[in-house]
Amino acid sequence: MRHNKKGSHLGRTNTHKDAMLANMACSLIKHKRIFTTVPKAKELRKFVEPLITKSKEDTTHSRRTVFKNLQDKITVTELFQEVSQKIGDRAGGYTRIIKTGNRLGDNASMCFIELVDYNENMLKEKATAKAKTRRSRKKADAAPAVEVAVPKAKAPKAATPAVEVETPVVEAEVKVEEPQVEVANVEVPTEETPQIEEVKAEEETPQAETEATEEKAAE
Repeated sequence: MRHNKKGSHLGRTNTHKDAMLANMACSLIKHKRIFTTVPKAKELRKFVEPLITKSKEDTTHSRRTVFKNLQDKITVTELFQEVSQKIGDRAGGYTRIIKTGNRLGDNASMCFIELVDYNENMLKEKATAKAKTRRSRKKADAAPAVEVAVPKAKAPKAATPAVEVETPVVEAEVKVEEPQVEVANVEVPTEETPQIEEVKAEEETPQAETEATEEKAAE
């Protein structure tokens, strides 16, 4: 019966398991992300997160405690000087496990384990998307929306300058062409003129004769 014995043995002895977890924790602190199996990542998270919490207090006692587990001076220095300042505001949950599928050969489930505050791409996505909780939705539904009518200040209208558009006057010169009538020179035959004169003479002769007869009678 395994009373009060947490975690998985991972198919190793106790000393072998502790040495493996210490080595993986040093790699995680140095490289900020490692690739391993899911059971090892879950055991590593239980091992390394208490050490990261301990690094928030930069004292001699906390440094000795962390060095007792990691057995690496360079890793301890980086943990206390760099990582502890990066995760100082976080209250826990320093690591993230991202599953990547199964491994070819033994079909073991593989994953990435990384420090949360060092994945800049996921931090940008979380900053853009705001989390919505049920309580915030209930408060938004319960609170009546009060609309306050704010009088809008009328901006003075700018006087638009009167633009005078001069319409060009087009004077159309209409040229009326008068039809030119060509009068043909009609030549009057010369033979008719004496005939007219003869007729006039004939008409005048009887009048002259009558006048002469009247004068004689009067005498």
